[in-house]
Amino acid sequence: MKIDILTLFPEMFAPLEHSIVGKAKEKGILDINYHNFREYAEKARHVDDEPYGGGQGMLLRAQPIFDAIEALEKIAEPRVILLDPAGRRFDQTVAEELAQEDQLIFICGHYEGYDERIKSLVTDEVSLGDFVLTGGELAAMTMVDATVRLIPEVIGKEASHQDDSFSSGLLEYPQYTRPYDFRGMLVPDVLMSGHHENIRKWRLEQSLRKTLERRPDLLDNYELSEEEAEILVKIKES
Repeated sequence: MKIDILTLFPEMFAPLEHSIVGKAKEKGILDINYHNFREYAEKARHVDDEPYGGGQGMLLRAQPIFDAIEALEKIAEPRVILLDPAGRRFDQTVAEELAQEDQLIFICGHYEGYDERIKSLVTDEVSLGDFVLTGGELAAMTMVDATVRLIPEVIGKEASHQDDSFSSGLLEYPQYTRPYDFRGMLVPDVLMSGHHENIRKWRLEQSLRKTLERRPDLLDNYELSEEEAEILVKIKES
């Protein structure tokens, strides 16, 4: 995958040089580049200006963004993502979509907003959540991390992320490791039993219980299997 990030602060992306994303780069699975679009600004290197009609704050000008994107080496038809609080909320489903692409381009804004004409370049307007950041860099880093880890061969075993919270539509079940007894807190006996079917059922019940208690909204659009429906009824009765 090729990722290009348009930003005024390329140095902020140092964390992506480490951990899973950094290893993906080392393996040659990922090519990620940062482009300071201030270098493309024609008007005394100014990337912002006052809005027509008046108003608070400054707007990101269209010209530097257009020129920066036109200068990029492109693969087929890249997804161009504008980080915008008014956009589609980013979640695991969006990450899974983006992980299928050959090239992603992220536009990290600043100031009060964008010149609306920038959006003619964009395929997706995406928001990290219902809050406002000082710029799009932190949101872009989060989205890149969540997306890259889903690319085949990045993590290694596909099952490593298939059971993640939200990947299945449910929150992930509790997990334990050695020692069996830590300060009087014991690992559930079913996990020590070696009985794979009982362990599967326990994990499914725990996942459903956790989702019902913490994020019941996820169940609204989740298609329950017959087994899951029966387990959920018992959980609610208890």
